[in-house]
Amino acid sequence: MRTTADRIRHAISFEIIGILIATPLAAFAFHLHAGDSAVIIVGSATVAMVWNYVYNLVFDRVLNRFTGTTLKSGPVRIAHAVLFEIGLLIMLMPLIALYLGISLWQALVMDLAFALFYMGYALVFNWAYDRLFPLPEWQA
Repeated sequence: MRTTADRIRHAISFEIIGILIATPLAAFAFHLHAGDSAVIIVGSATVAMVWNYVYNLVFDRVLNRFTGTTLKSGPVRIAHAVLFEIGLLIMLMPLIALYLGISLWQALVMDLAFALFYMGYALVFNWAYDRLFPLPEWQA
């Protein structure tokens, strides 16, 4: 299992890199004012950072309980990313609609675009993170 310090490093590095990539992409893709894009991305990143810590802690505990390890196969990584994004989508959609004064349908479309981006980003980031910071149990 990862330590609390490692989980915090993971969450913060994931969100900082994500903010730097997603803010200009969101402004461009949705024709948003840069300030609105930044508020949405930073607000979403804040919610996501807390969710990231809680979700990964619970996911690793459940995975370890059922498999005896936290080592993730390719399919488990995909399920991990999809389930994370579904939970985040449920939390963020009403907040985006409220902030931008748009319908829930429009917020859903926007949030789905963010989710697709972040699913791919999460898959690549987490795989790279696990390669850079492997757990000792994975060496066996």
